[in-house]
Order: sequence, then structure tokens, then C-alpha cells
Amino acid sequence: QVLRSVLLFPTIERMAQSPQGKLMTPLLCKLRYALYMPVYLLSFLPEGLKASLVRFALRGMKTCDESSITTSINLFSVDCIANILYMASQEMMKVVERDSTTIKQNLKKLIFYYGTGDSWCPQHYYDEIKMDFPDGDIRLCEKGLRHAFVLDASKEMAAMITDWLQDDLTKL
Repeated sequence: QVLRSVLLFPTIERMAQSPQGKLMTPLLCKLRYALYMPVYLLSFLPEGLKASLVRFALRGMKTCDESSITTSINLFSVDCIANILYMASQEMMKVVERDSTTIKQNLKKLIFYYGTGDSWCPQHYYDEIKMDFPDGDIRLCEKGLRHAFVLDASKEMAAMITDWLQDDLTKL
């Protein structure tokens, strides 16, 4: 029943071996518990101060949506951080090999969109999947969008995806 699936900056293989994975895996798998106490202490800050800290951390964004700030305040919760760090540590250990069998079975329904400077799924992952599936709809970002596009380019990404899916959307 699925008409199309869009994989944006797809971290579907070798996460721990990626440049960002090499940096984050030791932190996520061995040192994550050390982050709980600072987050616990920060959780007692007033909401306004938390929002100011988030704005300060996101100050380099070309556009920073207010919803990003509101959502980011959840990162001051120990339960939220514990769940995020546990999930991320599991991803580092379990997202290893690309599932080429499933990709092959569903290739006509898939759109892959890779970044040129993505340290979670570097461009050579794009080159390899493009070589393995030359008939697939596998695209390389030409707009310089980053892996965390939701922080500053969500509207641009939504417009691109809507354009890609126009034919599928008319079938609904």
C-alpha cells in the first residue's frame, strides 16, 4: 500500500564508522551516564532561562524556528536525554550493514537523498549505493542542506519533497 518512501540523509549503514559515528560512539556507548547529572541539575532552571540557553546554542542558524526552541527545551529532562542516548548507543551498535535485499525488493518505491557534507552518511555512501542500484532514485543534495535540516531548512525540504511526490499525491 506504500506508494513512496523518502529517505532523507539516510543513516542506514555503518553509523559507527562514519566520521560523526567515530566521534560519538565512545560518548554514546561508554560515557553517556556522565551526562545525566549535568542535565538533572539544568532541569531545575526556569523555563525562560532554558529557552535562552537553547537560543544561544542555536544562534548560528540562518533561521531558527520557535518550535525548534520549544522542542529543544525537552533536552533538559533526564528521562528524555536517557532515552535519546540509549537509542543512539543502540544505533551505533546495530546499524551496521545496509539492507540491500530490502532495498532491491522496494527500489521503485524509494527515494534516497544524500548530503554532500554529511558526517553521518558521507558522500562515499551515496557513491556506493548509486553504484549498487544504478536504476534507483538516489539523489545528491545540491543545495548544501545539512543532516539536521529540521533546524533551519524544514520548509525548503518540505517543498522539495512535495515536488518529488507530486505524481504520487495526485493518485491519492
